[in-house]
Amino acid sequence: MHEATAPSSVTPKLPQPGRSTKTGHLRKRLWRNKWLYVMLLPGVLYFIIFKYLPMYGLIISFQDYKPYDGIRGSEWVGLEHFQRLFTEPDFMVILKNTVILFALNLFIYFPVPIILALMLNELRGNFFKRLFQTFVYLPHFMSWVIIVSITYVMVTMDGGILNELLVYFGFEKINFLLNPDWFRPMYILQVIWREAGWGTIIYLAGMAAIDPGLYEAARMDGAGRMRQVWHITLPSIRGVIITLFILKIGHVLDLGFEHVYLLLNSMNRQVAEIIDTYVYTAGLRQGQYSYSTAIGFFKSVIGLILVMLVNKLSKKFGEEGVY
Repeated sequence: MHEATAPSSVTPKLPQPGRSTKTGHLRKRLWRNKWLYVMLLPGVLYFIIFKYLPMYGLIISFQDYKPYDGIRGSEWVGLEHFQRLFTEPDFMVILKNTVILFALNLFIYFPVPIILALMLNELRGNFFKRLFQTFVYLPHFMSWVIIVSITYVMVTMDGGILNELLVYFGFEKINFLLNPDWFRPMYILQVIWREAGWGTIIYLAGMAAIDPGLYEAARMDGAGRMRQVWHITLPSIRGVIITLFILKIGHVLDLGFEHVYLLLNSMNRQVAEIIDTYVYTAGLRQGQYSYSTAIGFFKSVIGLILVMLVNKLSKKFGEEGVY
C-alpha cells in the first residue's frame, strides 16, 4: 500500500494584478473595439496633421522670419511683432470690425437654428417635414462663391431683381455691394441663409431623445404647443445649446476668410476688413510672415481663454460644459 502523503503547507501563489494584467485587459479591449478605433483614426490623423503639427510654426511669431534662412536660421526678436500688433492703428479698426461681425453671428444668427429646429419639430406630416428640411439644408452644400454670386445677381445696380423691385415701387436704387452701411446686414443674411438649416441637425437630434410621455402628460394638464415648447423642449436641449454656445465663443476672432474676402472691396474696406483677411494681406501678399503668424497666435489664445472662462461659468450655473 502506498503511504498517504500529507498535504503541502505551501499555498500556490495566485497571479497578482499588475502591469501585465492591465496591459492584457487593454489589449483585449482594443481588439474588441478595433473597428471603432479604425473609424476614429481619420479624425485623429486630421487633427494631428492639420492642427497640432502646424503649431511648430508658431515659433516664427517670435522671429524675424526669412524663408531662405528657415526657422532655425532666422533672427530671434522676442515680442516685437506683438508690440506692433497693439500699436498698429489699423489693427484696432480691424479688431473692432471682427468683434462686431462676431456679435452679429452670436446674437442674430445663433438663435435662428434653434427657432428653426423648434418649428421643424412641430411639423407632424413627415412628407412636409422632410421636404422643408431638404430645402433649408441645400444652401450649406453651396460654396461661399456661389452664395455671394447669387447675392450679386440679386442686388446689382444693373438689372438686379431687388433694385428693379425698388424702382417698381417708386424708390431709388441702392448700391448694396459698394455701400459700407449695407455690408454687415448683407453678411449676416448670407450666413443665416447658408448655415441656419444645417445648424438645426444637432438640435433636432437632441429633441428626438425627449421622452414623448412628457408631452402627453403636459397635454393632459392642459398645456398648449407653446407651453410644451417652453417647459419641455427647450429645457431638454439646454445642454446642447450651452455646449454649442461655448464652442461658438471660441471663434470670437475666427470668422473665416473666404466669405468676407468675397464681399470685400475698396469702398467697404473700412467696415469689412477683419483679422482673417488682414492676415492674408499681410502674410501672403506682403510677405510679413512673422507678423501675420503673431496675429493668428493672438487670435487663438483669445479664443482659448474665452472658451475656458465661459465653460467655467456654465459649470457654476449647474451645466456640464464642454469638459
